Amino acid sequence: MRRFERVRRFIRWAYRYRSVRLTSEGVRFVLLALAIGVAAINTGNNLLYLLLAMMLSLIVLSGVLSEQCLKRLSVRRRLPEHMFANRPATATFTITNRKRWFPTFSLRVMDLVEGAAVDRGVRLLHLAPKASAVLAYPLLVTRRGRYPIEGIKLLTRFPFGLFVKAARIPLPSEVAVYPEIKPLPEALVRELTSVGSDQSLPRRGQGIGLYNLRAYQAGDDSRSIHWRTSARQATLMVRETEREDQRRATLALSTVVPPGPGIISGRCTGLPPDHPFERAVVLAASLLAALHERGYAIGLLIGDREIPLDMGMTHFYRMLCALGLCAPAGPAEAERALAGLRSLGERTARGELTLLVLPWPDPRAQRVSGAVTRVLHASELP
Repeated sequence: MRRFERVRRFIRWAYRYRSVRLTSEGVRFVLLALAIGVAAINTGNNLLYLLLAMMLSLIVLSGVLSEQCLKRLSVRRRLPEHMFANRPATATFTITNRKRWFPTFSLRVMDLVEGAAVDRGVRLLHLAPKASAVLAYPLLVTRRGRYPIEGIKLLTRFPFGLFVKAARIPLPSEVAVYPEIKPLPEALVRELTSVGSDQSLPRRGQGIGLYNLRAYQAGDDSRSIHWRTSARQATLMVRETEREDQRRATLALSTVVPPGPGIISGRCTGLPPDHPFERAVVLAASLLAALHERGYAIGLLIGDREIPLDMGMTHFYRMLCALGLCAPAGPAEAERALAGLRSLGERTARGELTLLVLPWPDPRAQRVSGAVTRVLHASELP
């Protein structure tokens, strides 16, 4: 009895990630086998016994072959590096058949998200032994924030379509989903970008002021060669110019939650898309994209967290990630968030473009509105 219990525990452990269910064809086949079995017992007809044995052997063979399809499969998932809400991205599965002789047939690959299998439409009809296949599929997430994937579910109906055998593979992955970016009215963008473009910027770029002299490199414009210095040093020297305008902007998103019904703090993924804070986040991300496209050095202030002024795609995605993971501030964080908003006045005085995005009317946050270039409300999102 004790040995039987150990065997049963071993079987449960070995097949803890396996499941089997009958298809509609399988149900009819099993019912037909039962009917033939009852008829064979009642009549004693050897032909019926032979037919019953053949049907039962097909059931056993179906279980053995489907198990062989799912054994020794290695699956890897590659998620996109950057994802935006409501924008399709491409993810991939890499499936390797590590069996020496037996191929894999009729395989479906699904993601496990929050305990439920999500069909991505990924099918693999045949995978030879010792072979690999890369399967791409579209991935669409409707909300910003962290998107966790718990694992992978493999399904096969091979060989006769009587059963669907499934195997669960724990393969946790997570990606940060950026907020959705929406087009802004052209008049608003022109109004904002007309501020802060009259200061000199000590960086290389298009202009007439001298920034630096360096050695000539392949691909440089011959018109930028500084001939006097080249003749003096007996080597070609290139003249780099200084950008004539400085475009600096600080974008602030208020996370302070005013007292009142219906406005509560919570997780970044726990709010509906039409919530004022979610609309404010989308507005902030859209402003960020518009300023980045026009060559601004951008800083971001979310509550009490600040990302300093910088440029480049890495900096741009870092700010989008911060917006994607932000949440309304709790009571303990509200005072620190207000202190960060009060610092915007100093930036405006230095000539920076300072934009304050308010999710909801709040007298505490609106006290700093006179010190910033422009205050935008979530309701202004098209």
